[in-house]
Amino acid sequence: MMGYYIIAGIIFLVSSYVSNKLKSKFKKYSNVHLQNGMSGAEIATKMLHDNGIRDVKVISTPGMLTDHYNPLNKTVNLSEGVYNQRNAAAAAVAAHECGHAVQHATAYSWLTMRSKIVPAVGISSKLSNLVIMAGLVLSASGMVLGNTIFLVGILLFGVTTLFTFITLPVEYDASNRALAWLEKTNMVTREEHAASKDALKWAARTYLVAALGSLATLLYFISIFLGRRD
Repeated sequence: MMGYYIIAGIIFLVSSYVSNKLKSKFKKYSNVHLQNGMSGAEIATKMLHDNGIRDVKVISTPGMLTDHYNPLNKTVNLSEGVYNQRNAAAAAVAAHECGHAVQHATAYSWLTMRSKIVPAVGISSKLSNLVIMAGLVLSASGMVLGNTIFLVGILLFGVTTLFTFITLPVEYDASNRALAWLEKTNMVTREEHAASKDALKWAARTYLVAALGSLATLLYFISIFLGRRD
């Protein structure tokens, strides 16, 4: 299992670096105040209306970087540092989350696909590690059934890995929609747009690291399984 701990350690270090970098960028661009004087909530509302969306509510949610779009109750949830703030970071995040609302309204294929496998991901994410560990323990004990259980665990983990990769085009597309709208409507100046773009770039990298980390772990488990079959 030493290989697993090495992979997990590398993933943790890279993930921590990207996460800290994102927080640093958000803090930096929170000091780039918007010349239009609009808050994150106001920007979100305008972007929704400009896209003909009037059945989605913009609400405030506790915490930092807890922003998200909820397709079930059609709400754009903006964190405390975005909802009332009037800076480039708030504009970027607010527009990004509205990008998801636009995806939902236009039935964006990758978002639709991701939504369909959410139930399966909920189950697999809870069971995969337990099933994998059980399979490894039973296999080490000499039980033939152990390899089968291990394989089931790998398949469950594969579902969560697939989800992380399907999430990538969803997140990148939402950012592209956000930046295009901010520029097209002249909501931000050139400097503010550059700041928004950089902030969203680092936000997207958190999803990229998660996907690559999940893939690396999956391939490691597969290599163990194939090795035990030889």
